[in-house]
Amino acid sequence: MRVAPLAAAPPARAADCDAETKDRLARLARAAGPESPIALSILPRQFGHDQAALANQPQSGRPGASIPRYEVQLLNVSPNRVRIKELDEACAQAFDLARAAAEELAGPNLVGPLVGSQADGDRLVTHLFACLDPAYRGWRWAVTVARAARSKLVTVNESLLLPGPDSLLAPEWVPWSERVRPGDLGVGDLMPASSDDERLVPVAVLGGDDAVLEWDDGDGWADGGRAGEDEEPHLPGAAAAGSVRVASRPRVLSAIGRDLAAERWYSSEHGPGSPLASAAPGQCATCGFLVPLSEPLGRAFGVCANGFAPDDGRVVALDHGCGAHSEATTPRGREGVPVPVIDEIGYDLVDAPGVSLTDTVFGSLDED
Repeated sequence: MRVAPLAAAPPARAADCDAETKDRLARLARAAGPESPIALSILPRQFGHDQAALANQPQSGRPGASIPRYEVQLLNVSPNRVRIKELDEACAQAFDLARAAAEELAGPNLVGPLVGSQADGDRLVTHLFACLDPAYRGWRWAVTVARAARSKLVTVNESLLLPGPDSLLAPEWVPWSERVRPGDLGVGDLMPASSDDERLVPVAVLGGDDAVLEWDDGDGWADGGRAGEDEEPHLPGAAAAGSVRVASRPRVLSAIGRDLAAERWYSSEHGPGSPLASAAPGQCATCGFLVPLSEPLGRAFGVCANGFAPDDGRVVALDHGCGAHSEATTPRGREGVPVPVIDEIGYDLVDAPGVSLTDTVFGSLDED
């Protein structure tokens, strides 16, 4: 006797399914509440629904929730969730194979005990062994082993020497332009200034009535910083400095370069803070050997021209000083030069030609 199969229920209309879904979501929203700890995992989405409106619908992770066949599942994965790599059992137990590979690379008696093992991926483990080489204290031999999927055979992937937390490493590399220091430039060395060096600015010479020299904001430039059509432009104060022509220098010192030089000179041993200046009888501003500079650096600096001074030929601050000041005097004592003492009472016996002291008879001064 054959049993007739049950007749399949007619498919529900789309409007009825939509109403049932909204009613289910509303009940879940009332049950969960705004502060419910239920994790949001699967979001049902019906074809044709607005994505922005769908994002505002409550979600549920309760078991037994059904999704109609005409809807799709959208999995919500938290972006903060990170998969933890686990050690593969077969690769983790292959430390003897890793030690043999390290000894083959390093040599005998240079591989220490196992320091640790870490998972680098699926079926990929790196074993770390201490390095016993005296030249590489704190370093570790790293041997990575791996195996194929559904295979129990473990093979060596790579072997190398890596620094450990206590290893001696070289300092961080610094470019040559940042590593050079004052005084490093020797005979034959070249250190060209870059095109964007902030310490330099190009000289702009404009022809005609609007000819100007863009270099400084000092008074000398405001008075004489204009060039006529029939004369070649000169730097202000160039006649006293040897007629240095602007055309011979495509770039000149900028305001930034001037300020940096002033700070460097003033804080050096040629400034007022040096021990030599503290013990000086006077300042360089009152010394006759000071050669003044042009404005604006001449307001605070000059050049020493005393050959006996320790700062001879160097730029010094006006409030600097040394013992070779032109107006320094030799200090005198309070009692002056001591007066020689003459003994007019005592006398000394000396030998004279033809007279011997042994044959001379001395009498009393009181006798007549």
